[in-house]
Amino acid sequence: MIPHPRPGAGTAGREASDGDPAGAQRRRVRSFVRREGRITRAQRRALETLWGRYGIDPPASGSIDLDARFGRRGAPRVLEIGFGNGEALLALARSRPEVDCLGIEVHRPGVGHLLLQLEREGIANVRVMCADALEVLERHLPDAAFDRILLFFPDPWVKKRHHKRRIVQSAFARLVHRRLRPGGTLEMATDWEDYARQMLAVMEAEGGFANRAGPGRYAPRPAERPPTRFERRGERLGHPVWDLAFVRVGEKETP
Repeated sequence: MIPHPRPGAGTAGREASDGDPAGAQRRRVRSFVRREGRITRAQRRALETLWGRYGIDPPASGSIDLDARFGRRGAPRVLEIGFGNGEALLALARSRPEVDCLGIEVHRPGVGHLLLQLEREGIANVRVMCADALEVLERHLPDAAFDRILLFFPDPWVKKRHHKRRIVQSAFARLVHRRLRPGGTLEMATDWEDYARQMLAVMEAEGGFANRAGPGRYAPRPAERPPTRFERRGERLGHPVWDLAFVRVGEKETP
């Protein structure tokens, strides 16, 4: 079936209630605007014919059985939130076939593009969701399920009155903490300096994380992260890029 998220779903969604039923009733503040754009015939075909192989629909309730979805147990697992056209996720999956890679993205042309690439290269260790990422994080993913969570170039919502829509808030940090395994890492990148400062402040204020680069510092650019179209666009505009890496305090090493 072609994935159609429920009305209002998206790359990163409403204010997370972190399991709080009262919080779940708060007014929804989205960190995305759906920009469907043009979907090609090939992308539409991919969504129609490849979704059964790679796609995961959010269940009506409860957590997704990731072991069943990936067909194996005990593999390191990585989640990318808002993968765009899938460049980073594809590169990771291609170079690390022993790692299970889950990507969440609301932009259907981007999902279709990634599905085509997965089929073309015969990559089997990727699963995709076309849904509201915060809703999935909050309701449908098991605790301590991931070794890494990736958030590259989320919508910066540059106007000050829109900063509340940015995905990196304390509620997001708490959800990430629950879904990471001890020692797991949240890796982020942005080409907007004030958003980088906000990311740094939010994560350093949240208990249970350690800044891998040291207090108040940004991380070096990971060599394994390929430049995404958002990063290339930022470079054309003269924007530097800030990387951040925060480790959930614990004993387990990340993959």
